[in-house]
Amino acid sequence: MEKIVRLSSLKISNIKNVRNGQIVMPNTFRKLLSYKNPEVLGIYGQNGSGKTAVIDSLYYLQKIMIGTALEEELADYIDKNSEQAKLEADFHIYSEEIVYEVSYKILLRSEETRPQIIRETLSCAVNQGNSRSNKTVFMDYCRSEQGLIFAPKKRLEEVIEANAENKTDLIVARKIAEKSNCSYIFGENSREIFCRDYENNFKTYSEVIGALFKFALQDLFVIRNTHSGVISANFLLPMAFKVEQKDIGMKGDFAVPLTEPVILNKERKNLLDTIVEQINMVLFTIIPGMKIGVYNYGKRLMDDGESGYQIELVSMREGMPPIPIRMESEGIIKIISILNALIQAFGNPSICLAIDELDAGIFEYMLGELLDIFSRSAKGQLIFTSHNLRALEMLDKDSIMFSTANPDRRFIRMKHIKTTNNLRDTYLRGITLGGQDEVIYEETDSLRIARAFRKAGREIRNE
Repeated sequence: MEKIVRLSSLKISNIKNVRNGQIVMPNTFRKLLSYKNPEVLGIYGQNGSGKTAVIDSLYYLQKIMIGTALEEELADYIDKNSEQAKLEADFHIYSEEIVYEVSYKILLRSEETRPQIIRETLSCAVNQGNSRSNKTVFMDYCRSEQGLIFAPKKRLEEVIEANAENKTDLIVARKIAEKSNCSYIFGENSREIFCRDYENNFKTYSEVIGALFKFALQDLFVIRNTHSGVISANFLLPMAFKVEQKDIGMKGDFAVPLTEPVILNKERKNLLDTIVEQINMVLFTIIPGMKIGVYNYGKRLMDDGESGYQIELVSMREGMPPIPIRMESEGIIKIISILNALIQAFGNPSICLAIDELDAGIFEYMLGELLDIFSRSAKGQLIFTSHNLRALEMLDKDSIMFSTANPDRRFIRMKHIKTTNNLRDTYLRGITLGGQDEVIYEETDSLRIARAFRKAGREIRNE
């Protein structure tokens, strides 16, 4: 059985305006150790209450886990009043009759406006049969402890025992990771050592590191607001995709310009054709009668002297000539941009798709239908933020978390919810009357807002 990885929870501290907050996936909340059902988690709350911080944290977590250098903009996300920020992700890894409960903790600080990993740890508990081992740390890297490769000593000895040269390689890999400003555990040089075939006790931990890397590289999709921003600007159509071609997994964003045709080589054009074919299998059911196509203007010479194809994405409806995709509404383009990723999450239990502002530009009834279908029939995980309350009428109460006005406890599930309650009505009642563990809406005064508008209007007229 190929290992299946599921995110179970994410804790963030001192990231943006979240001093402390935790999201917990529905199966973990229900104490259900299974991957055989879909998991949907919607995060709701007022503007500026930390919802986007969750999606951004998942984005940076993914980058760290595939071993890329920290982006400098991450320093701006770390709370300036705190010495360090923390990301802690919990995963369940399913393998044959064994389930691994894994925690990955990262401590970050801003060093002269440059983000830096100062510590990272991996811990693991093993569920086999009816027994569960204690969760213990099997890898602990601390940047300040230069004389130590990594702790605990027992695990380090297991790596060196397999090959004496591993010790020197690990020292070199650590220096490269620190100079490159990337993760030591998941950095390319050290990961290659950790993921070798071990015959001793380190074999389990080697497989865990390999499974987490593969999950971050191939199965975790994070669609941030910047993804939607280029669509709103009518500049690019970035299509999140994953395709399997000749046993090679390909995943990423395929960005197609909206302003003019683009020239692609044969390999890229074939990839685009495959993505479009997959999207069309579902698109015509969501937007009745609509498909997209790759309009080919013919062969053109590329900058490198090779022959390519000048193409443009077009919208096709029955009985109408094709039109450039940029002529469609922002909502339709948004659906097209995420549809391949949604298809992947629908059919693959190891896919985790996180989308910021899923409702942007999408008709609320359609949003509710998509979420209802996903929650009943999908296989993977979907995490989203939204302002449209339609989802509260379509999803189970365990599938919704709310941001609060308390930066030390940013995310909660609502209490006292019965199966007969309308969660949307309960949430709106909670905003006005309270009754939850935390204040879920920082009250605004409509009279003060009106006075402020009148004052601003008078000052503008008198200029």
